[in-house]
Amino acid sequence: MITPIQEIDNFFFKRDDYYTICNSNGGKSRSAYYLVSKSTKEGITSAGSRSSPQLKILSNICQELKKPFVAHTTTGELDENLKCLFNNSYTTVIQHKYGYNSVIIKRAKDCAKENNYEYIPFGMETEEAVNQTSKQVENLKDYNIKRIIVPLGSGMSFCGIAKGLLDFNLKIPIIGVQVGANPTKRLEKYFPDYNNYEIIESTEKYSTKIKNNIFCGVELNPNYEAKCIPFLKESDLLWIVGR
Repeated sequence: MITPIQEIDNFFFKRDDYYTICNSNGGKSRSAYYLVSKSTKEGITSAGSRSSPQLKILSNICQELKKPFVAHTTTGELDENLKCLFNNSYTTVIQHKYGYNSVIIKRAKDCAKENNYEYIPFGMETEEAVNQTSKQVENLKDYNIKRIIVPLGSGMSFCGIAKGLLDFNLKIPIIGVQVGANPTKRLEKYFPDYNNYEIIESTEKYSTKIKNNIFCGVELNPNYEAKCIPFLKESDLLWIVGR
């Protein structure tokens, strides 16, 4: 399924959030479902922040596929959208005292090894995630798009868009709005040979939720896409990874 593009008031919106599976939406859900469904191991484990959409997506998918899921995150109160993890009988949440990504990632990897579980990488960092997103670039050729604006969290959607532009021979600049930790190492590993791009740091912290998160009547994720609003110009396409 190629997700649609909306044109509103001289702005374009790639509605990858319209992809829905297992009560989850967006490009990360597409990649997560592929990775979980092909696993032959006893269960699934992953790591993420206390506001990570990835943990909720994996929890929903594992519930649907009846696979146990262990979510590793940091101590403290979970984001309102993640509190449902505690009510999912297939999900176990383990919160670790030290809040560095490297720590919770190691704990998740150790959990996978000890329990014969599939480790789903932090930020969905896999070649397959890049490939899944790249296919969604196909219908951009039907519109006169000036630039692509995309929130830059783990950077995997950003890499996938760049691969798709190469695959479909489209020469559209990509602007990545960095809303989380510096993804340079990930980009060096997965970003294809596409030179027409720029990375801009958001003026807001990752933990900040944008209150005015509606643009052209479209409700945007307050942690991610809404932080792209200040950088949008007419004829730009905002790539909505999820909601």
